[in-house]
Amino acid sequence: MNDDEFAPVDFWTALLRGWCGRCPRCGEGALFGRFLKMQSRCPACDQALEPYRADDAPAYFTIFTVGHIIVPLVLIVERYGQTPPLWFHALLWLPLSVLLALYLLPHIKGAVIALLWTHRIAAPKPSAGGLDGAP
Repeated sequence: MNDDEFAPVDFWTALLRGWCGRCPRCGEGALFGRFLKMQSRCPACDQALEPYRADDAPAYFTIFTVGHIIVPLVLIVERYGQTPPLWFHALLWLPLSVLLALYLLPHIKGAVIALLWTHRIAAPKPSAGGLDGAP
């Protein structure tokens, strides 16, 4: 199948499909084979997904998001909770931060891959001559 057989996908639809872990082109095939292991091709529409590498962006966005959710909550509890002990903070915020990060990371990675796909930003192919181009 080629791109002409599929209706054009608008930006927000592709982003939502990526967020849900689906192929940004067809919305049917799974984007990930395992927890964060991206499939090389969509099993439903055969779209090549391997060129759209998210690299470290999802981790940065996840840390940014988790920090902006957890830190205000910590400050609210500290302010209105009559200064709870440190063990209480550790018992509450560490597991919550880890669970939130584990929940958000595949969603954010899928959205980043969909963003790269919509803008056709594929990873460059490695040259045969090595890093500096020398044979």
